[in-house]
Amino acid sequence: MEIKLTALLESFLFVVSSVLFLPVLLSLTFLVFYMFFYLGVFLREYIERKSGHKAFVEAFKEELNRIITETKDRQNIDLEIEYIYQKWEVILIKSFDRIRFVVRVGPALGLMGTLIPMGIALSALAQGDLPRMAGSMVTAFTTVVVGLACSVVAFLLSMTKERWIRADLAEMEYLTEITLRKLKNKNNDINI
Repeated sequence: MEIKLTALLESFLFVVSSVLFLPVLLSLTFLVFYMFFYLGVFLREYIERKSGHKAFVEAFKEELNRIITETKDRQNIDLEIEYIYQKWEVILIKSFDRIRFVVRVGPALGLMGTLIPMGIALSALAQGDLPRMAGSMVTAFTTVVVGLACSVVAFLLSMTKERWIRADLAEMEYLTEITLRKLKNKNNDINI
């Protein structure tokens, strides 16, 4: 009875892992295309930063100036300014999560893409189907390489992106503090 149950569970898990194989391959393919897209986005941001254009900081300045000019309630304007800073901090962190996701998911998908075909290869070996076994092994090694390559590229990009985000947050915090000091000194001409 116990042997039949074990065999049944093993067969079930083999079927589950085989069913997961196509989604893993599709996810890895999507990851490769996403990394090419993100490389383009990264390159564009790099060029913009080299020319002195910081999109997040400039959008923050615009919103800060809008709040200063449009807010009627001058008593609570400092709370609104602080809220805007915190909102932009969350936006910057979310933009960083897009690349950090690839750093973590790439190796996991690569490992899944390796282990599933290895199980299929061992099954083919047991049946004496060497061409099928060889094909599964090629797929196994290819998927791990692709997953790790995406992860390494994403990690390198994330290091630079993190440095940019820290610099942007420092500049936004400075602008927030300057604005709050000017408000405290009752200076009505407060454009940033």
